Parts: sequence; structure tokens; C-alpha cells
Amino acid sequence: MIWQGRLDGEELLYHRIFQRVKVETNYDAVSTNDFVLHGFAVDEGVRRNKGRQGAKDAPDLIRKNMSNFPVVLPNFSLLDFGNITCEDGNLENTQNELAKNVSKVLLKGGKSLVLGGGHEVTFGHYRGVRIAFPEQKIGIINFDAHFDNRQPENGVRVSSGTGFWQIAQEGEINSLHIGIQRNSNTLKLFDTAHQFGMKYILADELFFENLPSIYERVNELADSVDVLYMTICMDVFNASIAPGVSASAYNGIFADAAFMHLYKHILRNEKLVALDIAEVNPHFDIQDRTARLAASLANEWLMI
Repeated sequence: MIWQGRLDGEELLYHRIFQRVKVETNYDAVSTNDFVLHGFAVDEGVRRNKGRQGAKDAPDLIRKNMSNFPVVLPNFSLLDFGNITCEDGNLENTQNELAKNVSKVLLKGGKSLVLGGGHEVTFGHYRGVRIAFPEQKIGIINFDAHFDNRQPENGVRVSSGTGFWQIAQEGEINSLHIGIQRNSNTLKLFDTAHQFGMKYILADELFFENLPSIYERVNELADSVDVLYMTICMDVFNASIAPGVSASAYNGIFADAAFMHLYKHILRNEKLVALDIAEVNPHFDIQDRTARLAASLANEWLMI
């Protein structure tokens, strides 16, 4: 039993998330403004990208760490459709499966929350948004140390590092990447980002006094699109608060006041329809620090 926690009472004022989750298999149960959860228990893309494997074991651990958070909205509804896996190594089919399921959620008016898994979740999640909104302009906000715009090996072998290259092949890309590290991306990847029109904010630009400028750039993207999708790679955070990732960052950002103000500003945007959190790797975590942080980030959206 994953969804369990402290039971203070059955009245609504006592409720915690585990008391309100509904485990579902029928997408007809999704209603407007429901939060709908999928686990993407996959790290085949991390393996292909030569990263540290283990992220496929994260979704249930993040659920466990979400369970005890209090429910603060009276009409809160969270439907859990379980985990998508990739037992046969066919990542492409698995991404398509995620896309199909996400599109069903969005077409019903639900909000899509996906817990990874590796950052290969990005392309699958994006495709789901695109299927649901074929004629609308999609904006992507990516918290990540990396651009993930690497060209697939031999032109066909996609991975956790190729998501934005894949998106760019489908047409215009409207993205803002926050937390990018100069020491984690080659000049080729920066050049590719410029060619694709990928906007970015470096990790060392994220500090409190600079928030007005960052807000302006976030708002510029949001105002120019019809729907928003946000993806968070946990390796954007400093290794001291997120040690359990596929590629740790000793100089990553912190989940401090500046970050949280910015993050909540994005969550409050009514155009946001999809959020995923990727690259939690329980095999390298310490005291569930990374999983707990990921759970807290997911919970922030549930409280907006």
C-alpha cells in the first residue's frame, strides 16, 4: 500500500493526500480540474545517455513522500493511474504510451502530473500535450542543468538527453530553460539551443534581486503561448539537497526563497496544464532528501 499516512480524522479539515487519492484505470472518471497522476517508471533513456540508472524506481517513493501532506483545497481531487514501465527496452513505444494517456487526461479538462523516471519523460509528456492541443501554441518551462537537446546517436537512438531535439523536429519550439550550467553543456549544445530558439537563464542568474528580470522572461513566454507545460529535472538542484539524481550538481541551485517565489509564480499561471518531475534516483539518495523535495514540488501545484 503506497498511499498511506497519519490518520487524524475522517472530517475534511483533517484530510491528508492519502485520504483523497483515487486509484483509477478508467479515463472517463477524469473531470475538469482534477489532478491526474501517472508514474513514468522508466530510465532506459538514462541508460542510453550513459547516466546512473535507478530513476525508474522513483515514482512510488515520491508518492510515499507525498502521502502525508495536508489537503488545503476543499475541492481537491487526485486520480492515480499507476505506473508506465519499459520492460522491453523500447523507449519510443513507452513515450508514445505516456503521450496517449496524457492526451486523454487533458482532453477531459484534467491537469497532468507525471513522476519520473528519467528525463526522457519530457518528449512523451510534451507529445501528450500536443495531441490534446494540436492547433495551439505550447510553451515549455524547463528547470534543468542541461539543455537536453543532444542529437540522437546515429540519428535514431533517443535518450534522456534528446528530448528538446525531438521536440524541435516537430516544428517551432517555445521554451525557457532555467538553471542551465555552463560546465554541464558543451559549446555545441549551446549553439544548438541558439539555433532552435531555446531561451535560457543560467543557474548563477537565479537570485532574489534578479527575480523581476526573470519574472519578465517567464511572463514573456507565457503571454506568447496558449498552454504551458513545465518539466523539472532534479539535477538542477545542489547535490546537498538533491544527492539522489542521475547526474549530481555540486553547484546547482537551491530550493530557497528566490526559487520558491519563481516556482509558485509559474504554478499560478492558468495556462499551466502539465507538470513532471524527473531524475530522482533512490539508489543514490540520502534519507529520501531528493524524493522528499520532489514530492514537495509536486505538492505545491496541488495547493494552488
